[in-house]
Amino acid sequence: MPIMINIDVMLARRKMSSGELAERIGITPANLSILKTGKAKAIRLTTLDSLCKALDCQPGDILEYTP
Repeated sequence: MPIMINIDVMLARRKMSSGELAERIGITPANLSILKTGKAKAIRLTTLDSLCKALDCQPGDILEYTP
């Protein structure tokens, strides 16, 4: 898929664990894993908003289009 999800990159920059992020944004670690691996077919804007708040970043820091 040409849309890359860079949650792992942002987690490393923020020195945060996946479990901590999942807890902060209110989703299960399993659902966060689905997002991180790019297996998700969609992402809710509320989830993207929560990710950006928790990681102190912009949506473009998380989502990347690569043709």
